[in-house]
Amino acid sequence: MSKTGLTAYLKAIDVALIGIFSALWAALNLTLGPLSFSLLGLPVLHDFGVFFTLLLVTWLTGKFGASLLVGVIGSIVAILMGGPLLIVGFAASAVVFDLLMSVNKHKIRLRMLDLSLAIAVTLVSAYLAGVLIGALFMGNGLQWALTVWGGWHLIGGMLSVAVTLPIIIALEKANVRRIKGEGDR
Repeated sequence: MSKTGLTAYLKAIDVALIGIFSALWAALNLTLGPLSFSLLGLPVLHDFGVFFTLLLVTWLTGKFGASLLVGVIGSIVAILMGGPLLIVGFAASAVVFDLLMSVNKHKIRLRMLDLSLAIAVTLVSAYLAGVLIGALFMGNGLQWALTVWGGWHLIGGMLSVAVTLPIIIALEKANVRRIKGEGDR
């Protein structure tokens, strides 16, 4: 009997990685988000945790749906564990992130085009998360969400890119994906 549909598309290792990064998403949302707000009154570490996980799972799996699933599953887990409902704004940004990464077939490699696209997609998605959360949950109006809150989330996205892409570059140079059994794709 041959595999069809989702089971042919997602291998067991992909499902395991989605599970691991969903747990990491929830853990970071429940720790870094509150820490960021108590120390700074700003969401920048929230975005860092979100896009750190999305960039890594996208790099490791290279598959459409992986970052989307991490965002949705991780958000559900975080909310069930007492996280604020506004986390759904990050789940929505994970959907956009996944869709936009389709432009480059979910590849984050050492090529300038791949890295530039990963940066652009992260920044657009982080800004969108800020606008959604600001407009729907913060109660300060759309103009404030488009300027102030979206801007702070954009800075959080920049932080995630500044930390995560050098890690991915180092792992890529070390050919860590070979451990997953894929080597060069």
